[in-house]
Amino acid sequence: MKAHEIDYTIHGDDMQVVSIELDPQETVIAEAGAMNWMDPEISFEAKMGDGSRPEGGFFDKLLDVGKRVITGESLFLTHFTNTGSGKREVSFAAPYPGKIVPLDLAALGGEMICQKDAFLCAAKGTQISVAFNKRLGAGFFGGEGFILQRLRGDGLAFVHAGGTIVKKELQNSKILIDTGCIVAFTAGLSYDIQRVGGLKSMFFGGEGLFLATLEGTGTVYLQSLPFSRLADRIIRHAPSQGGRSKGEGSVLGGLGRMLDGDNY
Repeated sequence: MKAHEIDYTIHGDDMQVVSIELDPQETVIAEAGAMNWMDPEISFEAKMGDGSRPEGGFFDKLLDVGKRVITGESLFLTHFTNTGSGKREVSFAAPYPGKIVPLDLAALGGEMICQKDAFLCAAKGTQISVAFNKRLGAGFFGGEGFILQRLRGDGLAFVHAGGTIVKKELQNSKILIDTGCIVAFTAGLSYDIQRVGGLKSMFFGGEGLFLATLEGTGTVYLQSLPFSRLADRIIRHAPSQGGRSKGEGSVLGGLGRMLDGDNY
């Protein structure tokens, strides 16, 4: 199915929103809960599947739902359609601070492999499925990179990522990456996981035991702050069971409690 031709504007810098402009009867599909605001005369409906195969039957849709369960996403995608007579707009944002990356699938070979939680929205006609890494090393040690999403089509798709986004063009070369820092890459690149460093570096270096490798010729998008890394840092500094954070036992922490009137 040929994808709908949509126009878009990305607002903001570090906490971005993408506004999709729809002509009459055009549709954009999005993750559940991603919509921020929309114009009147845009109807929305939660559906099984991405709508890229309108001839598909119930079991095809059930298979699509099963794949989404594996990735940890919602069972349904929301379809937003302009039912009016003029242009209408609907806007989406990521569930955590970061950047939104537009992907022109036609210019990227018709297929992109993404982290499992990277997809935000896309023009109807884009196929969203699961890509399993076939190599045992990636399967056992890949972390975030074991189960990936595959986006196929000839239209626009949008993915989100944390921190700063860097686009790299590989020309028959290789790059080593922390598994959580990969956002998306073209299907022609070879993806694997390999052990790096000696035992001392592995246990005390703080960089993890294994790194992802991308090799070949193609495009890769990287993020500087994966959500898993951000969440880990927040958890480490969250209040303990006694109600105080790890830093509250310091002199400055005690002074702050005195100024706030907390004498316990």
